[in-house]
Amino acid sequence: MKKFRHELKYYITIHDYHLLRRKLALILKQDNNSIDQQGYLISSLYFDNVYDHDLFQKNNGIFRRKKFRIRIYNHSDEVIKLEKKSRQGEYILKTSASITKDEYEKILNYDYLFLKEKDKPIYKEFYHYLNSETMRPRVIVNYVREAYVSPIGNVRITFDKELSFVTNSIDLFGDYHVSEEVLEFPKMVLEVKYDEFLPDYIRQLIQLDSHQRSAISKYVLCRMAAIQYHGL
Repeated sequence: MKKFRHELKYYITIHDYHLLRRKLALILKQDNNSIDQQGYLISSLYFDNVYDHDLFQKNNGIFRRKKFRIRIYNHSDEVIKLEKKSRQGEYILKTSASITKDEYEKILNYDYLFLKEKDKPIYKEFYHYLNSETMRPRVIVNYVREAYVSPIGNVRITFDKELSFVTNSIDLFGDYHVSEEVLEFPKMVLEVKYDEFLPDYIRQLIQLDSHQRSAISKYVLCRMAAIQYHGL
């Protein structure tokens, strides 16, 4: 049974990043998705309804909210995930299931019926939102993630760098993407995720109290930047 996890987010500087990553590398390992020391590229296509319900729920501080996205890694179609991220305050629950490249293309072409026939609840729920709430692709969010993990407490600490949105496409596999960064250098995002507890040695190592915690949504940052970019 899946359970909600703690998720804490902070804006940090490039100086903070270099200090923290040196400390973390001494005691934690990078996760298996990393292709080099800088981590790996995450690209997510976010969906919202015609009224931008999920966007405005976040901006209005609604306690319970959700987002649907399709996510790939390092521009590859080997792993394509349909994900639903639910939030209650600082707690998150992420549900995911695989889709094929053909299924992804069907979704982009408004051919959703196959989702009703698949076994996991997330497929049927996504189908419901696509149809009853006219949910549509809204923006592609890109960033480089450098992640460190610990089995104790199921801890995952990530540095999310080069946050940007794609200006000229809503197709994850489209050609000639043009991107715009949304955070001014030297700012980046630190995320700390864990189950019931964050081990004291990790808490002391990263000194969370010395960083300013923020309610950061990559979707909102990139969607608002895209709206401004296109003059909508």
